[in-house]
Amino acid sequence: MADTVRVLLPVLLVLVLVVLLVARRRTPVVFWWLVGYPVVALRLLISYRATMDACGLTVPASAVRRATARMMGRQAAPVPPRRTFPLPTGSGLVMRLRMATGQAPEDFTASADRLRHAWGAHAVYVRPTKPGWLELRLVGWDVLAEVRPARRRVSAGPLCLPLALREDGRWHVRDFRTVPHELILGATQSGKSVYLRNLLCGLARQRVVLVGIDCKWGVELAPFAPRLSALADDPDRANELLDVLVEEMEARFRLIGLSGGTGPDATLTSDVWGLPETVRPVPVVVVVDEVAELFLAANKDDEKRRDAMVTKLIRLAQLGRAAGIYLEVCGQRFGAELGKGATMLRAQLTGRVCHRVNDDASANMALADISSEAALAATSIPAERPGVAVVGDSSGGWSRVRSPHLTLADAAAVCRDTSALVPELPRLDSFRPTLAAESAGTSSTTAVAPTARPVTE
Repeated sequence: MADTVRVLLPVLLVLVLVVLLVARRRTPVVFWWLVGYPVVALRLLISYRATMDACGLTVPASAVRRATARMMGRQAAPVPPRRTFPLPTGSGLVMRLRMATGQAPEDFTASADRLRHAWGAHAVYVRPTKPGWLELRLVGWDVLAEVRPARRRVSAGPLCLPLALREDGRWHVRDFRTVPHELILGATQSGKSVYLRNLLCGLARQRVVLVGIDCKWGVELAPFAPRLSALADDPDRANELLDVLVEEMEARFRLIGLSGGTGPDATLTSDVWGLPETVRPVPVVVVVDEVAELFLAANKDDEKRRDAMVTKLIRLAQLGRAAGIYLEVCGQRFGAELGKGATMLRAQLTGRVCHRVNDDASANMALADISSEAALAATSIPAERPGVAVVGDSSGGWSRVRSPHLTLADAAAVCRDTSALVPELPRLDSFRPTLAAESAGTSSTTAVAPTARPVTE
């Protein structure tokens, strides 16, 4: 019996080791919960005081502690910040720290790399939560290596979509009511199209009017035609569509003015979200794909049309939020060469997503007014990691993200299956894709789920 145990025990140990190695490669979340979290948490608890002292994040002991230590013939040790117990997350662990007097979040941010090495984590992120407190988040592995679709519970409401996983393990959520307009830049094969597919599929499942402007003869947005309320595939048609959208915006403002002044009990509001649901217009999301193609000009007539379209887009960007009209402007580059008003239009697109770009000027155009570090990070995205992008907003914050892979066929199937959700908007009837009406009656009842493969487009 003892001989059998001595033979089987090494075999079992080898099998367990092989299973853990496979789990680490195939299912890193399972490996983290079984091995990674207990090891890192134990290391953190044992070495917390020494690590904080070595990183210069301790403060001298109080006078009472020093006096007590002298009475006992000892020397009072420096005091680290008070902490909560490290709790596990889906990609690491998180704990809260109570900063001592004189400490600032910047002190911990500067020591994040040293904390990462001391505790054996992939990365450490520091985020202030309230005065005197900050959140220390440890990431156990490279979460951007393979991104899976987000659970539905991540979504916080209408026009609020989880689109990409951040490098700290949290989801980048696109909230149109907070950031109404967005600029998406990226070179060919950088993952820009995949980000846009996730956006369109998320909106397709909601009661939203989707409008597409694609001057590459509609090749990018035509697969989503069953769910689109309008599609313009050339500059002339796009110019006419923008005229209609401006008219729709003006009509909504008149509705807001009339609804806010009727009767003594009327609720005053300055946007459509304050109107009663019975009269509230349906939100409109306008997707402008390859904006450079929209603004190309070969002669003076084209230049006049271009300047007119830029002016209309600026009007929609400046006033559209209150009317429930939102812009998603996409392209390979975005610069002053697009004509008068391009820089003003960019200033209104407060949300920024920059994938790998072909030149530094595009990265600076997208992110330099937010953070020079963000623009530098965008220029360093490797070509072998498509789908990785730098996301920033007007607050100055930014982060690296990666979208879950979604094939064009799967995205088109989602739009076919949700074609019955196309809202009624009579002004756009003449721009409705002809393919949409044909596919609306033949759509299936189940949507195709996004696949979880590395982004290659």
